[in-house]
Order: sequence, then C-alpha cells, then structure tokens
Amino acid sequence: MPIRIHPSILSADFANLEAELGRIANADLAHIDVMDNHFVPNLTIGLPVVERLQQVSPVPLDLHLMIDDPDRWAPLYAETGAYSVTFHAEAAADPVKLARALRERGARAGIALKPGTAVEPYLELLPEFDLVLVMTVEPGFGGQSFMGSTMPKLSRLSHAVRASGLDVWMQVDGGINDDTIAIAAEAGANTFVAGSSVFGAESASAQIDHLRSLATEHSHD
Repeated sequence: MPIRIHPSILSADFANLEAELGRIANADLAHIDVMDNHFVPNLTIGLPVVERLQQVSPVPLDLHLMIDDPDRWAPLYAETGAYSVTFHAEAAADPVKLARALRERGARAGIALKPGTAVEPYLELLPEFDLVLVMTVEPGFGGQSFMGSTMPKLSRLSHAVRASGLDVWMQVDGGINDDTIAIAAEAGANTFVAGSSVFGAESASAQIDHLRSLATEHSHD
C-alpha cells in the first residue's frame, strides 16, 4: 500500500484554518480531530465547522471522532462528504453496524483503539472496516510523546491485514515526527497523522514530503 500523510489541524492556527489547509495541499488527507469534552477532556470543533472545512479544503477530510455516542453522530459527519470517518471502539455501541452506516453514506469507515484497548476482539471484524487507527498517545490533546508500547498491537493488526489481503489502512496518531515515523512504518503503519511536526515546520509541504520519504524507506509494503 502507498504511504499516506494526514496532517492534523489540531496543531494548526485555528483563526486561519482555510489558509492552514492551503499549506498542506500536498498531503493525502487532512486529519480533523473532533473532541466533545466528554469522551476526551478537551473540546475542539463540531459538525458546522467540519461542514465548512469540507467546502474549502484542497484535500479530502479524514475525520477522527473522539466523542460519545458515535452511533448517533458519526453518520452525520459522513454526510458532510468526508472521505474517511473514524470512531472509537470504546465509545461505539455497535461498531459493525456503525461502520456499515458510514460506508452507506460514501465514507471510508475507520475504527480507533486507545493505547490500552486490546486488539483481539476486532481482528475477526477487519473486513467491516477500511481503516484501523492505533493511537500512539492517549487521545485528547496534541503534542504528546509517542508511546512505543503500542507497536506490538500495530504489528499484530498489520500482519492480520496483510494475511487477509484486505484493503485496510493502518493508521497511527500521536507523536509522529522524523524520529518516530520510521518505528511505526516498520511495525506496519502506512497512514500517518502528524500535527506539530508538520504545522510547526517552516514549510509544511516540504515536511510532508520528508515524512513520506522516511516512512517509505522503512515500509514493509
């Protein structure tokens, strides 16, 4: 599978989001963190802002819903035209039913796992998803340090996906930078969320190309 870089606007200038999205026009998708101050102890943006970002973004949107009751809300986010919508396994009442609802609305369906969430219950459900997000930090805040302890889980998932021949993206989110992207790529990730390392760079577009090159060098695929 190709390497994908999804810069997270959590590290962007929220007063100038349209301009910030323009800085990452060479990214594969723009990663949009939706937090509700319930599932995670932070509050970011909601449906009206996502709808507007959908209208102005030069790249498709990759929505990461860190919210309670995604069974109710995630389909509405898919209806904005988002390319991909990811909900948390820990918050969903019926992950399979929800994933199917997202696909019916034209979005790729993703499921996210916190660092402490076991992967085994979801291995047999992989055909129901288009993306699995292994959180490499605790969800809720940007700028955290990469948790290498999550790599065995990523490797287990990646091996299961390759063995099955499924088109399931393996995504990592949290602390991804020049040093850690190689570690995650070697463990099987092919889709990388990077926030501060991209938006904090003098040239966000050059940093995206740099991260993509580093990941490609260490990719299994």
